[in-house]
Amino acid sequence: MDGATGVGGSGEGVSCENRTTECRTTTDPRSRPVDLAHLGTPSRRRDPMRTILRRPDFRLLFGGLLASMTAESILLLALAIWVKDLTGSNGLAGATIFAVIAPMTLAPLVGWVVDRYPRRPFFVAANVMTAALLTPLFTVRDAGDVWIVYLVAALYGLSSITLGAALSGLIREMVPVELLAEANGVLQTVRQGIRLVGPLVGAALYAALGGWALAGIGMVGFLTAAAVVTALPTPQQVPPAVRLRWPAELGAGLRHLAGEPALRRALLGYGLGSLVMGFSESLIFAYVDQGLNRDAAFVGVLVTVQGVGGLLGGLCSPMLVRRLGEVGTLAAGVAFFSPAALALAYPDLRLGFAAVLLAGVSLPLTMVGLHTLIQRRTPPSLVGRVAAATQAVVSGPQAFSIGAGALLVGFLDYRLLFALVGVATLAAGSYLWRGRHLSAPSGARPPTPPTRPTLPAPRRPAEDTELPAPPTIATVTRSPNTTSGRPGWDGRSSGLNRQIRR
Repeated sequence: MDGATGVGGSGEGVSCENRTTECRTTTDPRSRPVDLAHLGTPSRRRDPMRTILRRPDFRLLFGGLLASMTAESILLLALAIWVKDLTGSNGLAGATIFAVIAPMTLAPLVGWVVDRYPRRPFFVAANVMTAALLTPLFTVRDAGDVWIVYLVAALYGLSSITLGAALSGLIREMVPVELLAEANGVLQTVRQGIRLVGPLVGAALYAALGGWALAGIGMVGFLTAAAVVTALPTPQQVPPAVRLRWPAELGAGLRHLAGEPALRRALLGYGLGSLVMGFSESLIFAYVDQGLNRDAAFVGVLVTVQGVGGLLGGLCSPMLVRRLGEVGTLAAGVAFFSPAALALAYPDLRLGFAAVLLAGVSLPLTMVGLHTLIQRRTPPSLVGRVAAATQAVVSGPQAFSIGAGALLVGFLDYRLLFALVGVATLAAGSYLWRGRHLSAPSGARPPTPPTRPTLPAPRRPAEDTELPAPPTIATVTRSPNTTSGRPGWDGRSSGLNRQIRR
């Protein structure tokens, strides 16, 4: 609690011996009001990112998530490469990614299940189940077993929704509200850093050891996360019993998203941007091939530069949440994609590096702003359903956008499409920016120094009436009027009253 809280109007004085000693109240009438603004700022305000990492419970969670995020990053691309090797078909390899995205349609059901159980045990069990569902990959031998890879990819996508919803509720439960942006920012920074090397490491391990080794590595990562999170000392809060019928419970997350103004605007604005942001997944290949006249492998270089931007965005996102609020940060993330897309409409390598760097910055800003907004504006018993429903609402337009971009790039000039992306994301960012007032900045504002109470001006009393007793205030002492025999402020004020009466 800030030192200035509750000071200034209680009628009691406050004394502090030094900057580190807790203030104590006293009824001594001679004590002066203390301006607590100079006592220094709590450590979490000076360096919130370091503060969140000093928490033992968050450090344990961070260690577990580091293992699971590494496994996720290695597996996703490797599964598609495995299908490509088995079948020789680019289309079937791309269908692997679709199999991962398809379970998003079940997000409301997944969120309902997540909200029915305590967060930490459920998160541990979900990691164990994710490790178990990878075991069928050990039976894959030839092209006839591709269906096993698709099945595992679909179950893996379902597990990803479950883990995301459970993690959002777990963070909301164990992290103070004022540090939610920092917690999400740290996780997004690490996630972006892993994306720099994870897919490349996964591809290299697949080439050297095969798909079965990757399955084993993935299992180790998820089991490690489960073991580490089990050691969390955070007491668990059992969600309240479900009182509504199950159809109403399934739709509770969507109803909350529609009824909360800040969340509603965030999803509408981000959804508008997502309808075109996915175009870049296909347009970047046309940019490298037709614009830069380079081999398709050069896309990997641009992806690396984008990952560097993601690191910068993850580090800056908590600061922006404190200054702009969650909706404002989300608006900045979507709007940053606009100049990046417009720059890519002109084929120049130096401009391209700057563009993909800015595009990388935008992603963690949108994720941190959106996740923090959900955690702060959602009752704990609904966090799982709202987080899962958000994944579905956002991933649907993204999946459509990726497919539409792959289709349109065959008929239209990539430069025209990049310009369209730039205009649409600028419009979406502007729409979000106009609603930034719906989520006030979460940063702590400097405490307002307590002001001295202003005493009313003395009035001329009637001859035969006594002066009214003044209010009891810590900085003013009351004494009998020994000069006039009447109760007053002190002898000097009573003398002044006598002169006025004369």
